[in-house]
Amino acid sequence: MIRRVVVTAVAVPIAAAGGLLAWGELDPHEVSATVEISASADEVYGIVADFRRYPQWNPFIVKAEGEPRKGARLHNVLRDSDGGTMAFSPKVLKAEPGRELRWIGRMWMPGIVDGEHYFRIEPAGNGRVRLTQGERFSGALVPVAGGQLDMADEFAAMNAAVKARAEAA
Repeated sequence: MIRRVVVTAVAVPIAAAGGLLAWGELDPHEVSATVEISASADEVYGIVADFRRYPQWNPFIVKAEGEPRKGARLHNVLRDSDGGTMAFSPKVLKAEPGRELRWIGRMWMPGIVDGEHYFRIEPAGNGRVRLTQGERFSGALVPVAGGQLDMADEFAAMNAAVKARAEAA
């Protein structure tokens, strides 16, 4: 009898965690914002990849340290629309000048909440580019995190600041 109780007490939380992990992986939460900018792809990438200048203009990622190169570890501080901040240390997955910058950040350990953040730059014609900033969240806590992962307003604010900076140059 005691053995059954112990096995059940161990098995139920493991099964629940496994179910949440599967749910978070099969149904990730995605957020993005897009803006068209009258500038070259290289100019826009140069702004997005110049981490040292983020504190001067960026309303969302208010501090970023590190190098925009594949495999590098960054140290970023985010500010949400309520003024709260959060620090994290993502790893750069892709740094292709004029095209894409992508990193992955994790909460505590892989599989809890993983956020793959990207800046994609695409031609839009007539000397313009389209900047899409987005993030794909997956992991065990994603199904219960709800609106806390919805950062579309913060992405849009940063995109507007990139646009203003690029078009003023």
